[in-house]
Amino acid sequence: MANSQRFTDKFIMNLKPQEKEFWVREGMGFSLRVLPSGEKIWYYIFTFDGRKRYLRLGAGGYPEVSLGDARLMFDIAKVKVKNGVDPLTEQDQRREERRASPTMSELVPDYLERHAKRFKRSWAEDERILNSEVITHWKHRKAGDIKKRDVIELLEGIVNRGSPAMANNAFQVVRKMFNWAVEKDILPFTPCTGLKLPSPKVSRDRVLKAAEIKAFWENLDDCAMSEDARRALKLILVTAQRPGEVAGIHTREIDGRWWTLPQGRSKNTRAQRIYLTDLALEIIGDTDGKGYIFPSPHKAKDRSIDDHSLSVAVNRSLSTALLDHNGKPLCNGDGKPSRRSRIGIDQFTPHDLRRTAATFMAEMGIMDEVIDAVLNHAKQGVIKVYNQYRYDKEKQAALEAWDRKLHSIIAGEATGKVISLRRNRDEG
Repeated sequence: MANSQRFTDKFIMNLKPQEKEFWVREGMGFSLRVLPSGEKIWYYIFTFDGRKRYLRLGAGGYPEVSLGDARLMFDIAKVKVKNGVDPLTEQDQRREERRASPTMSELVPDYLERHAKRFKRSWAEDERILNSEVITHWKHRKAGDIKKRDVIELLEGIVNRGSPAMANNAFQVVRKMFNWAVEKDILPFTPCTGLKLPSPKVSRDRVLKAAEIKAFWENLDDCAMSEDARRALKLILVTAQRPGEVAGIHTREIDGRWWTLPQGRSKNTRAQRIYLTDLALEIIGDTDGKGYIFPSPHKAKDRSIDDHSLSVAVNRSLSTALLDHNGKPLCNGDGKPSRRSRIGIDQFTPHDLRRTAATFMAEMGIMDEVIDAVLNHAKQGVIKVYNQYRYDKEKQAALEAWDRKLHSIIAGEATGKVISLRRNRDEG
């Protein structure tokens, strides 16, 4: 059965299925196929190179594919035929390209192996973000099916859970991965085109005050984190080095009182020599027969803890749920779980400990160029070329001065109370 009729929603809804399928045509090839099951499917019937062709309009049937959407697809396809393009062949090619497109669980390891691990020092962070934030959401989806809306929803979800900085980091990694896939002709386009960072970048300026340093040092041992995490956090404050560089320290990098950070582990690819004060050596402890000073808890893996685990440990200790005597969470007046900081100070990050050390050195009158040398900041301009002095003597003096200042802060000069700078490992 076939007839011609101007399509309206009322007309289409009143079409009843029959024992055999039938077609209803509006004209110019715009058609509706009605199956015995009741399904109604849009088609454009046209002739190309002398052959009759049937182009399905939309992936679903009516009303999933509305009359307006079907008419728009029909108009677009009709123009293509007029211009000598077969829209059915074009559709088949797109379908084949999609079939050949990798899933996200295939694209992520491909990007990590062929690009990130070869060209990015932060590839481990890329791997962590992609596995935890991307694969969990898009694991079985075709990479070519990811649209801009999908990226926006992914990032908004991270922001809404209270992690705007992670949303920014995830966007930068996802954008890089899709750009790489386009560059390697794996994908025809990136869904990140036109997108900006989901959250404003905030330049951090958090510096712990003397009282906060004292509280940090006193309370850290009562926090729910590993002994290695506690020691690593303290060593960041003592040495003023980057969290990732401290977390990865290995015994082969230590020679007496000097820790040589190799070029391959330094953020700016410049080797760095750090003087180890008495307190730094006490925190590091015995190095005989050891590998990593702060080894990963995964014994099967010969690697250190990472700076992300330090951030997680700090955040957990800054916001610990309060429990009643039955172990159930306590709630405050608005019904939300009550939380407290085990460390006893306001929000901070492991990197803020490095900034704190540098700020106190400046307050003590240590010159900026010496502090920059301690921090391993790259020299700028002409001085970068002509001044190759490494400031080892000055770095030693600065770190020794900071060690003395830190002792006085922790000991509490006002009360004369002496506090152990590091709990003995054999205790509790």
